Amino acid sequence: MSFPHANETTGLLDVPDDDTASSQLAQDQHGNESPMSTSLNFRIAATMFSFMVTGLFNASIGVMLAPMSRHYTLTDLHVSFIFLCGPIGYVLASPSNASIHSLLGQRGIALIGPLLHTLAALGIAAHPPFPTVLVAFVVNAMGIGLVDGSWCAWAGGLEKANVVSGLLHGSYSAGAAAGPFVAGLSLGKTSMTWWNWYYVLAGVSVIELIILATAFRFENAARYHSSKSHITLEPGSTSWKEIFKHPGTWFSATFFLTYVGIETAISGWVVSFMVRSRHASTYLASLSSSGFWAGMAIGRLTLGYVTDRIGVRRAAAMYLLCAIALLLLFALIGSPIVSIAVMASAGFVMGPLFPSGVVVLSDLLPRELHVAAVSFVASVGQIGGAALPFGIGAVVQGLGIGIFRWVILIFSCIALSVWILFAQLRPRDLVRQRMD
Repeated sequence: MSFPHANETTGLLDVPDDDTASSQLAQDQHGNESPMSTSLNFRIAATMFSFMVTGLFNASIGVMLAPMSRHYTLTDLHVSFIFLCGPIGYVLASPSNASIHSLLGQRGIALIGPLLHTLAALGIAAHPPFPTVLVAFVVNAMGIGLVDGSWCAWAGGLEKANVVSGLLHGSYSAGAAAGPFVAGLSLGKTSMTWWNWYYVLAGVSVIELIILATAFRFENAARYHSSKSHITLEPGSTSWKEIFKHPGTWFSATFFLTYVGIETAISGWVVSFMVRSRHASTYLASLSSSGFWAGMAIGRLTLGYVTDRIGVRRAAAMYLLCAIALLLLFALIGSPIVSIAVMASAGFVMGPLFPSGVVVLSDLLPRELHVAAVSFVASVGQIGGAALPFGIGAVVQGLGIGIFRWVILIFSCIALSVWILFAQLRPRDLVRQRMD
């Protein structure tokens, strides 16, 4: 089987996606021709908005921790259980992702994912007892897991995969940069309570539902099956067993475990580090976090073209080397202003790393395994995103906040080592061709 590759002479607007049936007339279950699908650009825009919504949800948590702790009279340990909800939700969503594709097609994801976001936001906004709030966060993480795994796998199969993946994750970073700023401004400058912010997110989720449902309204199960990119999870199916037979799945999962942990640890701890170790004001410290996400958004939105030009494997290694150099500067230079600039620059070069990992994984595995594999590695990444920040917290408790800078530097070196091994893998069918 062949895999799509970027063609630099072709513009994004002229590139068809990998499922040919989605851009042509398809047949429904009764053999009748279905209408033409919506344009590829509209679907890309819809998924970009979906990723922006997930960024708003995830990055708002940090702003909400203090008022939620006061409202429920929680200790830091109790409120930190919110961070465990993400991996739980992802793990629950991961196996159902392929089933939804097989039964309902992509429009099933377009409906169920935003619906879970809406229900979760409304549940949190009702400010019930805290255990119920945690359940709502799990439900929200399930919705995020569905759209994340699905749209990542879909983008990874497009001919301009690096560009589209960069647009999606850049949109996430844009939402993550805007969420804390808007939420903090709303709580600090107005009389809005913390739970009212989740009514805002519920409204945004309804808009997400409308946009995605419109963009993917023709992408039903029949069209998904005809594209040969489905995964059948009927009794006796070996789809989930198959993804674990590919070394690329394990190397990719290890990379995401490390990388997402670094990204989340920086987002969660850099403000505390800047205030307590660099003695920056709260305003300057918050700029280090906002700058990191803003840099990541710009990197994801712009570096996809560079990645296509020099190749995703080589480009990601270069980005990681630059990130390590910048994090070393961050560790050695104590100036708050320099720290903010370095954090923004680190976010910029780290921006393409997640979408690059998805693209390489999609290149290594057969198309029928993409959704299951991407859902699995994204779930593993979320585990890293919970484990490393908790681990840093435990180390900080005994050795002080200053250790934070060295931990993220060490794990960045580990991520580079894993990527080098991951990038050396090649699709099995190409290996057979060379042997023949």
